[in-house]
Amino acid sequence: MAFLNQNIRTVLFARGALLCVAAIWGSSLVVVKNTANSLPPLFLLAMRFTLACAVLCAASFRKLKVVNRDYLKSGAVIGLCLFSAYGIQTIGVLSAMPGKSAFLSSVYCVIVPFLFWAVEKRQPDRYNILAAVLCILGIGLASVTEDFSISKGDSLALLSGFFFAAHIVSVAKFGKGKDPFIITILQFGYSAAFSWLLSLALEHEAIQWSQGALWGGLYLSIVCTGAALLLQNIGQKYTDPSSASIILSLESVFGILFSAIFYHEALNLRLVTGFALIFTAVLISETKLSFIRHIRGKRHAENET
Repeated sequence: MAFLNQNIRTVLFARGALLCVAAIWGSSLVVVKNTANSLPPLFLLAMRFTLACAVLCAASFRKLKVVNRDYLKSGAVIGLCLFSAYGIQTIGVLSAMPGKSAFLSSVYCVIVPFLFWAVEKRQPDRYNILAAVLCILGIGLASVTEDFSISKGDSLALLSGFFFAAHIVSVAKFGKGKDPFIITILQFGYSAAFSWLLSLALEHEAIQWSQGALWGGLYLSIVCTGAALLLQNIGQKYTDPSSASIILSLESVFGILFSAIFYHEALNLRLVTGFALIFTAVLISETKLSFIRHIRGKRHAENET
């Protein structure tokens, strides 16, 4: 009984950790929008990735001895995708509401199977196709205006979703057989380098340091990047993939919640319906409705007994 209780506590702790990750990620765009009013977006990204990389390097400095040319090449490709995703998302949220941007960026879950199809010739299944149809309908309701146009902020959020998907595919392809901790350090390092280069070349406005900007930058670097990664690794170790996917997909819901609280983001029936379709598409793509089949199988077994 004590062993059983210990297992239950472990599972509950793991799922709680994943829920914290979803909440942290959901809050990140609100912090980004608020902090980017003082700090240029690329400078903010450079600060975020530099601090996160430094923390991870300090935690596992000895592991870096195995880094070779292959690691550096793989890290560069993955880092470029990660930088593109976060850079476009950060710039896009400046002209969009954080909650809406969070939902539109989450379409990466639906895009991933189709990118794998292009790269690995792994054909999407019926669940992926259904998710894509629902996602397109959701995007149409949430973003397309009456004159069939999409705002700049919404367009950038959707584009960032594509690069988040590209990042996942690049990790699967170029990170195969490599230490995930080292790959994480390298992608953060490359993302920091790309951010610094473009920030120095393109951003000439004065940096307005404030207490809020400093705390926002530290929160994004340490909590949203470093701590969230640690909690995600712990949570997914003791949680089945279907449950983990469902919990992590709540990121977009938390994004709307925090945006409504702190930015008074207005919602109407059309937006809510669009968000609901996108969220359903993400659930279908991530879980393939395995949790429903599990419940049906359990009920069937109970009826037979």
